[in-house]
Amino acid sequence: MQDIKTDYIVVGSGIAGLRAAIELSKYGKVHVITKDTPTESSSEYAQGGVAVALSDEDEVGIHFEDTIKAGDGLCNEEAVRVLVKEGPDRIIELIQWGAEFDRKDSELSFTLEAAHSRRRILHAKGDSTGREIMRVLIDRAKSRDNITKIPFCIALDLIVEEGQCRGLIAASKEGLIYIYGRATIISTGGAGQVYLRTTNPEVATGDGIAMAYRAGATLMDMEFVQFHPTVLYAPSAPQFLLSEAMRGEGAVLRDINKYPFMADYHPKAELAPRDVVSRAIISQTVKTGASHVYLDLSHLESAFVKGRFPRIYETCMRYGVDITRDLIPVSPAAHYIMGGIKTDINGATDVRGLYAAGEAACTGVHGANRLASNSLLEGLVFGCRAAISAAHAHISPPAPLQTGAYEIAKSRSEDQIKECIASLKRVMWEKAGIIRCDKSLSEAKAALAQFMDVEQCRCTNRACIEFKNMLMVSSLIVESALYRKGSLGGHYRSDYKSRGTDWKRHTAVKNSDGGMFIIWI
Repeated sequence: MQDIKTDYIVVGSGIAGLRAAIELSKYGKVHVITKDTPTESSSEYAQGGVAVALSDEDEVGIHFEDTIKAGDGLCNEEAVRVLVKEGPDRIIELIQWGAEFDRKDSELSFTLEAAHSRRRILHAKGDSTGREIMRVLIDRAKSRDNITKIPFCIALDLIVEEGQCRGLIAASKEGLIYIYGRATIISTGGAGQVYLRTTNPEVATGDGIAMAYRAGATLMDMEFVQFHPTVLYAPSAPQFLLSEAMRGEGAVLRDINKYPFMADYHPKAELAPRDVVSRAIISQTVKTGASHVYLDLSHLESAFVKGRFPRIYETCMRYGVDITRDLIPVSPAAHYIMGGIKTDINGATDVRGLYAAGEAACTGVHGANRLASNSLLEGLVFGCRAAISAAHAHISPPAPLQTGAYEIAKSRSEDQIKECIASLKRVMWEKAGIIRCDKSLSEAKAALAQFMDVEQCRCTNRACIEFKNMLMVSSLIVESALYRKGSLGGHYRSDYKSRGTDWKRHTAVKNSDGGMFIIWI
């Protein structure tokens, strides 16, 4: 067992985590732990771009209104103002650090995505925006001597003493590590892996959300999960996201009979909000008895498509699909969770010394439905704010505490755990996915209950830890979805199609005496 004493701990190395670590390095020693390589995060795979009001035709106020509208009436307006107002400064800062965003002549090039009223999506190398931002942040972090990265290290649980987070317990190849610090920032990303189909990388198993819940932090809006409408659907291919920017540039959705159906579902057709497009695709596949629909760019100039979406073009070609001339088979997949660890606009949770930023956090900035390409901006803005808040919290550095050995016990074998994970993902996809109802959610709850012995399992095997966290997050999604008897944004219930009487309120979930307690706030 190893003890590490530092000033600040950052869990996760995506955009929010790295931006937080860079800021914290101004104030003391920072340890960044990540359960894989520093580049393995949802940030790395973000294609479309980053939304920011920097073009001549745009204004911060217009970006604010678009975000509020996409959030379907549930956004925290204060958080949205922070996002759109501070966003330009964070992007200009990135450019000063060496970020190379696409340009037309000498001017930054912006594109359009669904639910945006202006061309405000800044992109890099066509469709590799997340990768470019990560490159710059990783280089910046490497230049800071007081940032220590611990890769292939998985967080197990937070250390909370007398209502204050003192650090965490983690497991590496060398064994258990107790890390103590003034403040801990959770930036572990989302939980898309709880679903059978997801755009998220394998590391997105909701670890930070589950860990914060076990430590007593309040979670908010866990029922709101966004499904990306257009994800490659081919037996031999990965669940590869096909950027929303493709529809922004003129791609058309067609059903299995080649019929362009989106105008039947929404006046904005392909540029309707993501939740609308996802449900429309599901409805159309049911009508036609198909398993997918098609995305069509064949009417666009071939050279333009290759230049604008080089990464997508190359990836699809590896699986026999030429996006310049072929109809691309697509269907929705879990993409982003709007809910998470409840924080204020400075990233603080209701556990002293514990902060959260990025997709793992919930400031209410996305409301019930995230506006496309706001997530990278959120990671930059709130990662920075959480760091500043943590650095100025005047929390005394803790001495290593005698917390005792971390009891290690297994309830199931590794093969059994893998079977359990596969079963859980299918249950969540079929029963708590794009379209839900009391019956399906109740069936999901009952199915998840058969795994509850894993809740008490303490082990250092990655698959077991991830399954434990996936089970917790799945249960939180299902219980919150049952609680909200209405349809709003990414949460759609076929048995309560109206918004419901409490639609303007948020669901809050807390771990109370070992049980799940849900209220309206």
